[in-house]
Amino acid sequence: MSVAPKVVAVVNITEDSFSDGGRYLAPTAAIQHARALTESGADILELGPASSNPDATPVSAALQIERLAPVVDALRSGSLPLSVDATDPEVLAWSLEAGVALLNDIRGFPEPETQARLASAEVDLVVVHSLLERERAVRTEASPEEVLGSIQRFFDARLNELVLAGVAEERLIIDPGMGFFLGSDPAASVAVLQHIPKLRARFGRPVFISVSRKSFLRAITGRGVDEIGAATLAAELHAARAGAEYLRTHDAGALHDGLMILEALDEKR
Repeated sequence: MSVAPKVVAVVNITEDSFSDGGRYLAPTAAIQHARALTESGADILELGPASSNPDATPVSAALQIERLAPVVDALRSGSLPLSVDATDPEVLAWSLEAGVALLNDIRGFPEPETQARLASAEVDLVVVHSLLERERAVRTEASPEEVLGSIQRFFDARLNELVLAGVAEERLIIDPGMGFFLGSDPAASVAVLQHIPKLRARFGRPVFISVSRKSFLRAITGRGVDEIGAATLAAELHAARAGAEYLRTHDAGALHDGLMILEALDEKR
């Protein structure tokens, strides 16, 4: 681990996120939580106005913006850059106008109109792969080999598409997806984590990994969401060792401390 990855701390402003739905729906709760994450070692705050889990209820663009507006307004003068995790083109456009630093779209920014708007913007883009490119994860079956093939085909096409639309290549960050974004088989997520060095070499772009509390960790360990912290940290530290440049997490403090220990262990004596 030559350079410590950025810790991207999750703030879910949602009713039905699988791990903390409803906990930070009120603006005051979301703002307080974001500030606590900042103090615990986050590098970036990622705001999510709608859940992507398979059982989530769709949320209109207007309601997503209503959830985001007071939180962004309170946090944008803070010390950390803001990211918005959204798929709706209207929400993405609002986020650009609001001056966020990153956008994260689990469909990988597929709309030509959005791509054209992004070309003249300055934000970095987390281009996420999922098997079915929908607004929420979907329970489906796929082997590790099928998933790895899907990742290669998706990024070959979408990164080229974004660059042709005028988006500067240095603004693109790749997220191969995890958990239900890769299907129901936990072996697929494990295989992707094992292939992080190959992804970095193949596409030449920073890698963004989001394993925090994901279904595949719960399937492997048999633990519930509230007991999955140790497994999450183990997977995150593996991703850091493998070269991931961004790690998205619910527990910024644990990850920050774990990365400090890795850095200390890597120091030359």
